[in-house]
Amino acid sequence: MKTDIESLWVFALASKSCTALTQETSFAWLVLIVGLAWFTMALLYWAHPGGPAWGKHKWRNNNNNNNNSNNKPLIRPTIPGPRGLPLLGSMGLMASLAHRRIAAAAGACNARRLMAFSLGETRVVVTCHPDVAREMLNSSVFADRPIKESAYGLMFNRAIGFAPYGLYWRTLRRIAAAHLFCPKQIKASELQRREIADQMVGLLSKDRRGGESGRGLRVREVLKRASLNNMMGSVFGRVYGLEHHDWVSSNNELEELRELVDEGYELLGLLNWSDHLPWLADLDAQRIRFRCSKLVPKVNRFVARIISEHRSSRTGERTRDFVDVLLSLQGTDKLSDSDMIAVLWEMIFRGTDTVAVLIEWILARLVLHPDVQSTVQDELDKVVGRSRSVAESDMSQLAYLTAVVKEVLRLHPPGPLLSWARLAITDTTIDGYHVPKGTTAMVNMWAISRDPEFWVDPLEFMPQRFVTHDKNEVEFSVFGSDLRLAPFGSGRRTCPGKTLGLTTVCFWVASLLHEFKWLPSGRSPVDLSEVLRLSCEMAKPLNVKVRPRRRIINTSH
Repeated sequence: MKTDIESLWVFALASKSCTALTQETSFAWLVLIVGLAWFTMALLYWAHPGGPAWGKHKWRNNNNNNNNSNNKPLIRPTIPGPRGLPLLGSMGLMASLAHRRIAAAAGACNARRLMAFSLGETRVVVTCHPDVAREMLNSSVFADRPIKESAYGLMFNRAIGFAPYGLYWRTLRRIAAAHLFCPKQIKASELQRREIADQMVGLLSKDRRGGESGRGLRVREVLKRASLNNMMGSVFGRVYGLEHHDWVSSNNELEELRELVDEGYELLGLLNWSDHLPWLADLDAQRIRFRCSKLVPKVNRFVARIISEHRSSRTGERTRDFVDVLLSLQGTDKLSDSDMIAVLWEMIFRGTDTVAVLIEWILARLVLHPDVQSTVQDELDKVVGRSRSVAESDMSQLAYLTAVVKEVLRLHPPGPLLSWARLAITDTTIDGYHVPKGTTAMVNMWAISRDPEFWVDPLEFMPQRFVTHDKNEVEFSVFGSDLRLAPFGSGRRTCPGKTLGLTTVCFWVASLLHEFKWLPSGRSPVDLSEVLRLSCEMAKPLNVKVRPRRRIINTSH
């Protein structure tokens, strides 16, 4: 009897073990089947031209059409493009020098007119052709921008750059156009630009001994201080000197702002994987969300303090600046304090580094091409003479200098992918291809401006290509009417400060070339290698020697 009971116990235990084993095996098979199904779908998505994001949209769109018997399947041409990797797509295209990688991929796929690729789950189209760029940029469908997490974190969704297209955005554009970037205001700020140019000349004259001793001069820091000082004067009504002691004596306000701008540039220029891979969003693996949360309170305190000072001194006698303009708005135009902070922060942020970056590229090219530099200086001597400094009224007669600036913009556009992309707000057709709502669109201006189809000897530095030789010949405009070279964009989202920016660049370059001959530093030859952050900068700061051209360098006019 005992043996029977033990046998029954062993049988029950064995039966229970088999049941458990069967359940574990079933679960394992279930996991395997689900995994295989997921892997198969990932491969199907990835196999579509353009990669996984485009494949996912295609499959889902086909399923929706099949579920609706009233709709006949539409046969549309497929946009060519690289597949990249499953799940990730072509994230590697946006690493390092993205404009060069994208141009190479478009050439390899024979898709220079329009190429599709995937950034994780984000669908992207990019063009390297001016006709398609015009179609894209001038379309009302692409009036919005894709909002990065960092842009939200830095409050730019309430400023001109990233605010959704609509009444609020149009109001901001109108205010900026009427009170900061209009011809009258640009003319009114001429004295400020001239004073800063004089300060740069004085500072370089003082420091040129270092250049003569072989160490050379690094002009980047001078240019960045000048650019930041210029925007501070226009936006906040604060003007400082460029000397280091001027910055220290300002209670570190400029140094503080410089640090805020630098941190913001780095955050907005990073490729945030969470923007394109939603399943990474909660991890904040790159600490972008954390850094934004640390930066924004500092920005709020800085800008709010200046707004408060303006409120308390509005009745005093001082030059009216953009803060005063915003505080004076009434009715539907009136902005909340948080919106004012976002708008003012973006004005400083966007208007600072681009001018300095472009001038550094111009000076680098003129050091490498002394014959071009001599031609510019001969023109300056003819128009201005050596007895006085350059005035902005002289600029209209400096045709060759203007051509040099345009040629540098062609070879070294600060925003080679026009900085910030566009977003399709509805389904549309571009170059005969269907582009669905929610697609990010880019223009590779760097590739267009170096395309031999549109430019003779595109890799050569030839400013004379922009010089008009006939009075009836129309001057080439870089303000967006000709998409072979539109470094400031075109259409509704064109850069609002393009006229002010180009005026500042041309005048400061003229002043620096009129006062000095720019020579290479013996220890640090000019290196045109690029690094793409938010702007495309020189990877190695320009190191030069300068020699006075005028017998007496002074700041008198």
